[in-house]
This record gives sequence, structure tokens and C-alpha cells, in this order.
Amino acid sequence: MTANQPAAKPASNAVTSDAFEFVRELAAELSDGKVELPSFPDIALRVQRVLADDNVTPDRVVRVVGSEPALAARILTMANSAALTLSGRQITDLRTAIGRMGFDMLRSAAITFAMAQLRKADQFRGLEKQMNQLWQRSVLVAAMSYVIAKRQTKISADTALLTGLLHGVGKLYILTRASKHPVLFGDVSAYNQIVSDWHGAIAKALLENWSMAEEIVEGVACYDDPDRDLRGVVGLVDIVAVANIFVSFKDQPDLLEARLQEAKAHTRLGVDAAACITINQESQEEIAALKVALG
Repeated sequence: MTANQPAAKPASNAVTSDAFEFVRELAAELSDGKVELPSFPDIALRVQRVLADDNVTPDRVVRVVGSEPALAARILTMANSAALTLSGRQITDLRTAIGRMGFDMLRSAAITFAMAQLRKADQFRGLEKQMNQLWQRSVLVAAMSYVIAKRQTKISADTALLTGLLHGVGKLYILTRASKHPVLFGDVSAYNQIVSDWHGAIAKALLENWSMAEEIVEGVACYDDPDRDLRGVVGLVDIVAVANIFVSFKDQPDLLEARLQEAKAHTRLGVDAAACITINQESQEEIAALKVALG
């Protein structure tokens, strides 16, 4: 035994203790229904909840969105992006912008605004790199979900985009909470295991609090669950599952095919690794425009 070995056991015990405490906190928050992203802008939550009302009027949506000038400006920018401006005609009023976007794309715009504000919050200084990585991946999965839905299903591509954009929200919540547990945060293996075990349940609780549609909640909470029920019609969960695998392994065709086979969602969508690569290649211009629109 070397002089350095005795120090390893206390460090391991510290990680185990911190991990146990963190998991206990997550379980308590879920049980108490206190799962909310800290510093998440209230206006973004108001938009999600007002759009959940099937009887909401365009006037009410415009009033809610217009109450936050920075969000209104973001929506105008997105409505005039290459991804949404087929005619080339620029829009200058909020009502027309919302009409052009539709409600699901409006939800996505509110999420992109909220994430930008979240990344600037003082309490998350030091997490900028991790938060940016999570957001960039969410944008990639969202864009791929959009083109898969558009080409392979009758499911709304805008809804698939929103679901893909939200697929990492449980991981984001865990990241913001784990930053207060520096011992755990410094152990990549222990941290990743907690993320794997908990992000789906966290995402489900968050999105239900935001009044998201059930199929979106399922798509976000269950896309990487190997035990999920694969019976029934193709859904958002299948689209996001395939999009997520593609983003992870797009440069490794053999691994891509193996992971798709394991997930089984590819058989429901009628795509294999070659088809995913083709869809991606043929949709490069559309994907690029969506990435710009989403920031």
C-alpha cells in the first residue's frame, strides 16, 4: 500500500455520503411537489400555462407575451428567422408574429428566452459551460426531432421540436441543484448515475407544473427509458428517442445502428442508421435555419 492509498477511501465515502444526501433532497422535492427551476422567468411559465387553455383567445396571448418586452422582441426575431419566413416578408407586430409561429413554436420561443435568462443568472456563475452544453444539445435534438417528425410521421413537427428542446430539462434541474454539492459534482461517474436515474422523473414533475400536454411530458420523461411500453401508435417519445441517439452517435455509424436497435423506436418510425444519416444530410439547410432560430 502506498502513502497515497489511505486518502482514497475517505474521498469515496465523502462522495457516497454527498450522493445519498442529494438523492434524498431530490426525492423530497418530488414528493412535496416543489420541483421548479430556480431563476426560471415567471413570464415563460405564464406563457406555457396560458397556452394550455384550449379556449384562450389571441388577444389574451398577445397581452401576456407583450407584457415582457424582451420576450416580445425574441418572438419577433424568431418569427422573422429563415426557418419561419417562407415569403421573405418581415413582420413588425406581435399579433402577426404569433399567428405565423403557432402555439407550439411560441412555446419554444418562450423556452429559448427563459434558457437565455437562466444562463445569465448570478447564482449559476461557474456553470456557464455545462449549461451551454446542455442547451446546444437540446437545440440539436430539437432540430432533428423536427425533421424526423416532418419526414416520417403525421405528428406536428412544431410539437416534436418543442419536445426535443425540452428533453434535457430534468438534467438542467439536477445540474442547478448539484452545484451546491461540490464533492458529488466533482465525481463524474456518481453524478452521471444520478442524472440517469432521476432526470426523467424530474422532467415529468416540471412539465406537469408547467401544464404541458401529456404527450409532450411523456416524450421528455421517457425517451431514454429502456423499459417503456412500445405498444400503440408512434408518438413523440419515439421521435425524441431516435433524435437523441442520432445526435449522440451521428459520427459513429456502427454504434448508431446498435443503439437504434436497442431502443427499438427506429422500427416504429421506419428508420435505421442509414435513413437517419440521409434525413440529416437532406435537411441540413432546414436544420441550420432552426438552430439559428432557436439560438
